[in-house]
Amino acid sequence: MLRKITAIVLLIALVSVNMSRYFIYAGFELNKKYIATTLCENRDKPWLHCNGHCYFMKKIKAAQDAEKTQSRESQKNLFQEVFISAVVDMTFHTQLLEVISTPYQAPQGIADSSTIFRPPQLG
Repeated sequence: MLRKITAIVLLIALVSVNMSRYFIYAGFELNKKYIATTLCENRDKPWLHCNGHCYFMKKIKAAQDAEKTQSRESQKNLFQEVFISAVVDMTFHTQLLEVISTPYQAPQGIADSSTIFRPPQLG
């Protein structure tokens, strides 16, 4: 029973985050008269026919900005978690890091390299 309630609460929380614009719109439609008469910036200019849309657009922009910052923060946190877990879980196998001896011998140097590499002489 407790798991079902927890699941329902989490689903509602996830849906409400993604539907914040719809909640703002519903609130605007329900309180349109109050917003137009008291909260509107252009209530003193009736010829603009704003009717509270300026307030509505401000709220929508604030919700979009909050959503963007929240998504950036979640991406940053996810990156940090992945990075930290990759660093913490890293194990070194010392057997793989040992130097492998090979029969390779380095070539002998050229005796007189000044005869080969010479800049062009002018004149």
